[in-house]
Amino acid sequence: MTTPGLEFAPDDLVTPVPAAAPPSGAQYRISHGDQHATITEIGAAVREYRVGDRDVFQPYGEHEFSQAFHGSVLLPWPNRIRDGCYHFDGADYQLAITEPTRMTALHGLSPWRPWSVVSHDDSRVVLSLSLLPSIGYPFFLDTEIEYALGPEGLSITARSTNTGGVPLPYGIGFHPYLSGGGALLDECQLRIDADRRFRCDDRLIPIGTEDVEGTPFDFREPHKLGSLSMDDAFGGISRDTNGKAWISLAAPDGHTAGVWSDSSCGFWQVFTGDTLPGERRRTGMAAEPMTAAPDAFNSGTGLAVLAPRESMVVRWGAVLS
Repeated sequence: MTTPGLEFAPDDLVTPVPAAAPPSGAQYRISHGDQHATITEIGAAVREYRVGDRDVFQPYGEHEFSQAFHGSVLLPWPNRIRDGCYHFDGADYQLAITEPTRMTALHGLSPWRPWSVVSHDDSRVVLSLSLLPSIGYPFFLDTEIEYALGPEGLSITARSTNTGGVPLPYGIGFHPYLSGGGALLDECQLRIDADRRFRCDDRLIPIGTEDVEGTPFDFREPHKLGSLSMDDAFGGISRDTNGKAWISLAAPDGHTAGVWSDSSCGFWQVFTGDTLPGERRRTGMAAEPMTAAPDAFNSGTGLAVLAPRESMVVRWGAVLS
């Protein structure tokens, strides 16, 4: 029996619905020449980015979810907040503890939220997220992110706006994993445009900084990583003549995957993936551009305070050479 007012297409025009939708939600695919990327509804994450048959970012499968924040957007704070608590504008706030082993609030509120598509064409997709007030972060924050492929690789532009009536604390970061092309990171050459490293306690909360010169963490000139393990934040960012700071990973096959950020991002987090399971262990390097340092909601290091209707724009990107 057919319900009045409803029309049904013939069976050969109906696309079968899969038994289970991808855990990362809708998949937004973009391409330019031999470049291909997939951006996900959940977390606005770059699930994969490759050039030809070579991964630039370590991918995860369409029917997997990002277990280690692969490609995710981290806002309204990147990295960690000690004990999940902070003081802002005369009030104390308590966030949920999302990293129980270290008793921190990790990587913001956005990685597991569904983002809405604003526009999508062959080489570009724009997604948006509205954060409404919640326990620990009772503010209104709208963010729109554009992912675009072009002659210079993958470029990302994020604009966040305080849509509420009071100031709010803000930071943003991004969590791509540069691919070693199937090789272990030990065999790859690493470059980090940074002069200083944060010294941290066993919870990865900063307790000071040090110059990288003369330490194992000086990668201002690229050299082989070897067995060095890192889950470290860097500041003192240096930039090229185009105003870009870089982290690059040169694999033994001769390809170099690189992430750049503009002047809005004054910090890097670098993670060598030693705790990741199976074949992911030390085969991809998290190269995370951040506008704020770890625990910035407490230290104020790099913290932005957005007034009502004020926006902040951040640009970063990736290439394969």
